[in-house]
Amino acid sequence: MKKISLILLSFFLTTQVVISQSKLNKIKSEIVSSVEKHSENLINISNQIWELAETAFNEHESSKILSDYAEKNGFSVERGVAGMPTAFIATYGEGEPVIGVLGEFDALPGLSQQTKPVKSPISEGAAGHGCGHNMFGSGSLGAAIAIKEMIEQGKISGTIKFFGTPSEEKYFGKIWMVEAGLWDDVDVNISWHPGANTEADVQSSLALIDFKVEFFGQAAHASADPWNGRSASDALELYTTGINYYREHVKPTVRMHYHIQDAGKVVNVVPDYSKIWIRSRDTKRSGMMPVYNRLVEMAEGAAILADVDYKVSLISGIYEVLVNRTGGQVMQDNLELLGPIKYTDKEIAFAKKIQESTNKATLGMDSEIKPLRKTLDHPGGGSTDVGDVSWNVPNINLSVTTAPIDTPWHSWAVVACGGMSIGHKGVIYSAKAMAMTMSDLYKSPKLINEIKKEYKERKGDEEYQAMIDGPAPIDDN
Repeated sequence: MKKISLILLSFFLTTQVVISQSKLNKIKSEIVSSVEKHSENLINISNQIWELAETAFNEHESSKILSDYAEKNGFSVERGVAGMPTAFIATYGEGEPVIGVLGEFDALPGLSQQTKPVKSPISEGAAGHGCGHNMFGSGSLGAAIAIKEMIEQGKISGTIKFFGTPSEEKYFGKIWMVEAGLWDDVDVNISWHPGANTEADVQSSLALIDFKVEFFGQAAHASADPWNGRSASDALELYTTGINYYREHVKPTVRMHYHIQDAGKVVNVVPDYSKIWIRSRDTKRSGMMPVYNRLVEMAEGAAILADVDYKVSLISGIYEVLVNRTGGQVMQDNLELLGPIKYTDKEIAFAKKIQESTNKATLGMDSEIKPLRKTLDHPGGGSTDVGDVSWNVPNINLSVTTAPIDTPWHSWAVVACGGMSIGHKGVIYSAKAMAMTMSDLYKSPKLINEIKKEYKERKGDEEYQAMIDGPAPIDDN
């Protein structure tokens, strides 16, 4: 985006805030001013990461942009934490409370897109930020910087930590960061995610487990002597057939996906090797694990039927998010103070064209601040390694509008919005909402204790066990 456009956007954002700033206390008013001061740089950071579109564990430049800006703003930065070169922690302040805020920055393969409301790849087959992580990292850093400036000025006391977390889309880097004890001294964690609505998010996610199955057979000529072959591809087909029959006999909350990665090279050779990536989910880890165990047993059955050997390798698994409604209410109060994001006629027209292009009703944007929703026992949706953080420290989560109503997520449409003003407004709004919420925590030890109390009650006797086997697979791309 041209510099003049950024200046105009900054002016628009500022005038938008002035209307509601009279409702804010002095610290929150100063937080809003701090975010506004950094808004042009935060948007530039978001745009740079959007353009880079680096995928899991390849986010070297994206990580550097965020960590360098944190360092420039007075944070102490530790890079390459938990054995992952693109993971980092930026810290400012001392003593308690210690508040953490998450930042993500990895893109998705195959979603390259220009900032146009119709499918228009920049480079066919290249990656794109189809989950909005370019905005995620930038908005969270903006919140952390606003809090840092309040600590620096003596307005609040304590420590702020910005966690740069890689590979959320593929291997779930936060698991290894949790295992390294990086949240052990954190009192409360804050997170946000780009979405199609703005709300204090008090819904859980789906627990998930990823594993690979490899089959090992015997190659032979597919016509001259196929009886001398033992087909690894036969085993794979038998296995996927078993999975698809199994779908009828699992609970409605269960999801199973697979990606065939290797099923042979040529048609005239009996394949001696095949490989498949399996993913199983449920609304609760306790429901997911029996499904996982059954899928492992089925791999053995397929190997027996095809008379081949097999190997099952765990990739990683993540917990469902442990909701904290006490923290959610604090976030809700701050959203109501901020009010909804306002959009221009041009942005609404862009949104409706996106909806038209994806065969959705042309309803435009939704940033209305609705009442705090009831927490569902079995929500739908996706999975996130924020869940693993939330089982180790109380977590407050936020969704902020960065795309039109009903936008298909993990699609080119999200990429398009994330690189233009609709996404930019979400970045700045998220920074304000999170920093304002954090300011309430810094000023109230009682509130932090109430949040911790709910966390302990919801966690109960469950003992967290990281679902990994060895170091992060940073070279497995």
